[in-house]
Amino acid sequence: PRASFQVLLKSDAPTGDVLLDETLRHMKATESAETVQTWIELLTGETWNPFKLQYQLRNVRERVAKSLVEKGILTTEKQNFLLFDMTTHPVSNAGEKQRLVRRLQESVLERWVREPRRMERRTLALLVLAHSSDVLEGVFGGLADERYDLAMNRSKDILELDPELEAPKAKGTEMIWAVLAAFNK
Repeated sequence: PRASFQVLLKSDAPTGDVLLDETLRHMKATESAETVQTWIELLTGETWNPFKLQYQLRNVRERVAKSLVEKGILTTEKQNFLLFDMTTHPVSNAGEKQRLVRRLQESVLERWVREPRRMERRTLALLVLAHSSDVLEGVFGGLADERYDLAMNRSKDILELDPELEAPKAKGTEMIWAVLAAFNK
């Protein structure tokens, strides 16, 4: 069986972000180190463990959406779905979305470095996030067939690496690899 990545709190200094600071308080309050998988379940509100419910963040999706609305990335709309209205948060800043799409496309096509440890950390995190959110095919969807295949194959080469072997190779990316391992389970 594969070992699980555990989260060890190095600092609980406030970050200035309400959700991050609340997360740090929860991490500090735990009696033993928890795995990345456990924290993902707790912080997304998807755990059913009654002994850990006090560490759950409340209304995470709504709070993240509100923060992105305040930053001008998303907007808030009411949409009618048959019998009820539902609040949705469509993208209001298409330019920001396109910038991120271009960044990923360029990283696996024009600026390909072959080794994840040579990849810029934020770009590696963005690749893992796109993969974990099942939007990677959409990121490369507008490319010509050969470039799409090349981008998907290069991404797959990174995403199929063993996170436990990759994490120690590049300082500062351990958490990115731990999140990938948690989503690949």
